[in-house]
Amino acid sequence: MEQKGSILMKRYELGRLLGQGTFAKVYYARDIETGMSVAIKVIAKEKVLKVGMIEQIKREISVMRLVKHPNVVQLYEVMASKTKVYFVMEYVKGGELFNKVSKGKLKEGIARKYFQQLISAVDFCHSRGVYHRDLKPENLLLDEYGNLKVSDFGLSTLSECKHQDGLLHTTCGTPSYVSPEVINRKGYDGAKADIWSCGVILYVLLAGYLPFNEPNLMEMYKKITKAEFKYPIWFAPDVRRLLSKILNPNSITRISIEKIMRQSWFRRGLNSKTEIAQMESEEPLDDASNCQAKPVNLNAFDIISLSAGFDLSGLFEENEKKKEGRFTSRNSAKTIILKLEELAKTLKMKVTKKEGGRMKLEGLNAGRKGVVSIDAEIFEVTPDFHLVEVKKSNGDTIEYHNLMKQDIRPGLKDIVWSWQGDEPSLQQLEPGDDVFAISESSPLQDAAA
Repeated sequence: MEQKGSILMKRYELGRLLGQGTFAKVYYARDIETGMSVAIKVIAKEKVLKVGMIEQIKREISVMRLVKHPNVVQLYEVMASKTKVYFVMEYVKGGELFNKVSKGKLKEGIARKYFQQLISAVDFCHSRGVYHRDLKPENLLLDEYGNLKVSDFGLSTLSECKHQDGLLHTTCGTPSYVSPEVINRKGYDGAKADIWSCGVILYVLLAGYLPFNEPNLMEMYKKITKAEFKYPIWFAPDVRRLLSKILNPNSITRISIEKIMRQSWFRRGLNSKTEIAQMESEEPLDDASNCQAKPVNLNAFDIISLSAGFDLSGLFEENEKKKEGRFTSRNSAKTIILKLEELAKTLKMKVTKKEGGRMKLEGLNAGRKGVVSIDAEIFEVTPDFHLVEVKKSNGDTIEYHNLMKQDIRPGLKDIVWSWQGDEPSLQQLEPGDDVFAISESSPLQDAAA
């Protein structure tokens, strides 16, 4: 049982309880070695097993590892004991944006700044195939400098969760912020549903109250479906125009994030070219060097957390085949890219290059679930040592695994040092605590060291 002052995993000193839900508690904690403040989400494994939330927890881990952005709460580390899973996350001490809004409407300039940061974060998530699906002021935190941070990916989903019609079908979210197409249960585009929620949030920031708020839930749903709401008299014409495009009940004609970023009201206050470029780019820009197409650098924790020793799938007693693979290489990024292009040509696959060492390989022939698409991302450990993640982004899983086994793994053998899964697995570090750790030295651990 977690108690204030207790030491978790011989590394974190637990502090006060920050919040709790049905399946998890979040504590303030301090890293004993560095003194850094963190938030630790503690999930009881027994509870999630009973109610079938295994996939949701695994999805949250996958999503938070995918999404690293200045306006998204960062996941530092995932640890596990025999009975619990611990998410070590960025501690955001400014509290929820909801607390600010509950005191009344915000000044237009402040509301716009939060909205700009929200759109930047959501756009980045969507570029990674991640849809939040429960955006609301309670899930938006503020740091000590007043910057917005999107949190709580418990209801988020990945693009690979789409049905054959390309739409999502799980009804979720908070009623007042849910889009008409989610209510209608006919399948929906996750990106367009998130955009609607962003529009409701913008309205709340500027008005101080919800556009759709009826005591009778069915009446409220009727108004949402028809987008029946009124603008306060203090809403400027350009704000009204923008909101009318976002809160459009027709998801097909609803404005896209790209077009939101072009609106004059949205761009106001983004004075520097860097700020505008950051809003419009897929990657957050820290400096000019990030504009170059080079692999993302990994720190020691990234390397270890991506290795087999921190693969949490074994904790949940499931045998589902993985949809991703990772290998290490002693070759340069340029050599790896050329090899992937050569392999794609042999397999008659189309290659699309993206920024930051990312590539997409797409098959030409569609299978039962469409064309098999594979995303490859190269991470730089040193200039001559790289980690490469290869994963399915579309198509039939069995077809993907056959392609990996019969063509891709053999085709890449000249540049591969070690595939994850060929590395040592987990062992118990301390029988009394049942804490899992990496058992032997592996190529990734050697690099981290």
